Amino acid sequence: MDISDKALPPMENGEVIFEAPWQSRAFGMARTMCEKGLFDWDEFRESLIMEIEKAELVMSQPDEQYNYFDYFLAAMVSLLNEKGYCLAPELRGREAVLANRPHGHDHNY
Repeated sequence: MDISDKALPPMENGEVIFEAPWQSRAFGMARTMCEKGLFDWDEFRESLIMEIEKAELVMSQPDEQYNYFDYFLAAMVSLLNEKGYCLAPELRGREAVLANRPHGHDHNY
């Protein structure tokens, strides 16, 4: 599979396939940031390709599962960091705070 093919989201019948809610949220966030002019889609696509290439260089197992949206999220974080919108250390700190919240923390219904 060509690297540019790997930059395409998983699709079925012309629709993007999301396996978990966070994937559709990340996709929507990237599209919205693009529409708001924070970056253009080609720029994001190049960031995604770079993340996929980096991962392929360090993968220890050649048959390790390919998770498109892991690279998608890494590309978005990288691009936001590169442009100075949200620095990676700050984002990682916030990610840790959210990850440590107890299950059901904000689901009172």
